[in-house]
Amino acid sequence: MKERYQIVGRQGRRNEEALTKFTQANGQFLLPLVELISEARLAVDDVIHELGRKTIETILDLSAQEVAGARAPGKAGGEVRWHGSQPGRVRLRDRQMQVSKPRLRRKGGGEVAVPAYEALRENPATAEAMLGKLLRGVSTREYADVLPSMAATVGVSRSSISRQAIEGSEQQLRQLQERRWEAVNILVIYVDGQRFGEHHMIGAVGVDDGGNKHILGIEPGATENAASVKRLFTRLRDNGLNTEQRYLFVIDGSKALRAAIHEVFGGEQPIQRCRKHKERNVFSELPDEQKPNTQSLLRAAWKSPTAEEGEKRIEQLARFLERDHEQAARCLREGVKDMFTLQRLNVPPSLWKCLATTNLIESPQSGVRKRTMKITRWRDQAMAERWAASAWLVTEKHFRKLDGHRDLWALANILGRSPVSNATPQPKVA
Repeated sequence: MKERYQIVGRQGRRNEEALTKFTQANGQFLLPLVELISEARLAVDDVIHELGRKTIETILDLSAQEVAGARAPGKAGGEVRWHGSQPGRVRLRDRQMQVSKPRLRRKGGGEVAVPAYEALRENPATAEAMLGKLLRGVSTREYADVLPSMAATVGVSRSSISRQAIEGSEQQLRQLQERRWEAVNILVIYVDGQRFGEHHMIGAVGVDDGGNKHILGIEPGATENAASVKRLFTRLRDNGLNTEQRYLFVIDGSKALRAAIHEVFGGEQPIQRCRKHKERNVFSELPDEQKPNTQSLLRAAWKSPTAEEGEKRIEQLARFLERDHEQAARCLREGVKDMFTLQRLNVPPSLWKCLATTNLIESPQSGVRKRTMKITRWRDQAMAERWAASAWLVTEKHFRKLDGHRDLWALANILGRSPVSNATPQPKVA
């Protein structure tokens, strides 16, 4: 049997070299996925389906534009016309990837092939090589330059790639901002801030009555900025979150956060102060040799069966610390009642682990931080917002149910909600 050879021309080699060069210089968009691979939290197959499928579909759309021109809804078009889309498959070496490809038809009838789709379908190594080069761009900065390079490898000219097509990467941010919450029975709302260079971003994560976690939204600004927090809560209200109901808010203790909660949701909302934040704040005022003993006493107080007993233990510790560390004692006493909201509400102890701290929102934030640590320059607030939205949405797909979620029926009753549903609908996008 004769061996089949593929002749690679000089232009093909130049395109391949250009793709590698551009991805290594301009593909920071991929850092979240690359970091997930390195942490063994996302398989390579998942990366291909999360990123590769969308990227290839964009290239197929651009290839179709070269044949039929740009989409023009309501207009007849030329000899070759757009005719919606249809399922397709791109061959890889050991499997096939499902994609949605544009459908083109001639004016008088008959299908018209999309050149890029035919190229990817006929050569199993092409798509895999493209994605491999794309994933190697771990130190890159601009996804907008990666897409033209990839498109060139399957015959799509750079001139056909408009700014509108490149801006498709911003769709994730719009998707997050337009989620609707009328049909999702949220019980718990976590709010915390994160910093991207000089820029701050507030994030909110909700837990529904089935224990499922949802990213509610993000907003530029710090948790100490009451106006930014209010904008976040107002958008959630506009997107269908019922502000007349009671929620359990878990926050870091910011006065601006509390003020915004009272203004938008009312003054009767129960608020649990994050115990980890309190612990860190107290430790910042103590010498190293004093921290282990203080930590043991603090954690014993957190486990008190009643709020009164817990507050009493905290006061005893504060009196002990104020002899030599007055600032630490003052920090410990600040907001002490909010640290025992769970006990005051009689929330089942099985839920304390996840409801007593903001770890639930800080854990994915840590992943976002790792995935963006190689970024040395945040150009503006919009860049930070797009990155945060993209990384949050990737992270959300790996969320697990809240620990102790089987006891959420008790929290629902405490908050005056209807019984827990078996399957809470997922958020809708407007």
